[in-house]
Amino acid sequence: MRNPFRKPEPAPRRQRLGVVQRVERLAPHMVRVVFGGDDLVDFGVEQADSYVKLVFPQPGVVHDEPFDVDRIRKTRPREEWPAQRTYTVRSVAGGEVTVDFVVHGDEGLAGPWAAAAAPGDELWIMGPGGAYTPREDAPWHLLVGDASALPAISASLERVPAGAVAVAVVEVHSAAEELPLTCPGDLRLHWVHRAEPDPEALLGFLRGLDLPAGAPHAFVHGEADTVRAVRRWVRTDLGVPRELLSASGYWRRGRTEEGWRSEKKDWNAATESDDATAGV
Repeated sequence: MRNPFRKPEPAPRRQRLGVVQRVERLAPHMVRVVFGGDDLVDFGVEQADSYVKLVFPQPGVVHDEPFDVDRIRKTRPREEWPAQRTYTVRSVAGGEVTVDFVVHGDEGLAGPWAAAAAPGDELWIMGPGGAYTPREDAPWHLLVGDASALPAISASLERVPAGAVAVAVVEVHSAAEELPLTCPGDLRLHWVHRAEPDPEALLGFLRGLDLPAGAPHAFVHGEADTVRAVRRWVRTDLGVPRELLSASGYWRRGRTEEGWRSEKKDWNAATESDDATAGV
């Protein structure tokens, strides 16, 4: 008999083989890769911030066919597990899935892969997941992030209800990194040029804006320490309830992807403590 107290096994995650169709350099530090192939014909997303896990096998490690990430993690030593990187689905159309990558030279794993990608290259894709779409009943919408969050902000702005006010604040290195953004609503877009994250400077900029009345539906994603600072301001100064806030640290200054992942549980706990301390 099944033990009623045993936690159920998670459902197997769908993995699909994506085949590169096109590659485009959108900006000096942004590369767009369009995936297609038979596995993506029925791929679809529901949320504006839908994301996928991109799977990168370890160099020199050979796996049995068919390639199965879950089986590998159960049967092979950890050092042979494929690396995974989380990326926003910028768009889905006609059986093609578009993903935009931030690229800083040889830094990281996914960025250099995207910079060197060519039609015919293959990559396993798992997902999608996602939890945020601009609400139709919100008084207005606030979206704050850096270049790493720009694909999610771009996709989310396209889902803002017609006529609704959307205030977007995006930090990028320079004007060369600015991308054209579209929105059915009343978009009030602010580009902030900054080479490195500076939470206090960004908070000063945000506090100086002439914002609409009422608590917005807020989306705050990007560098972890910056997100935490902006999240506190959104909760306390703007009075945004938790159910109207999507906040996540995509990366942390001075940390590798693996290092940041190992710290994220503590970061989540710290944001909960922020709420308790502020009494919100």
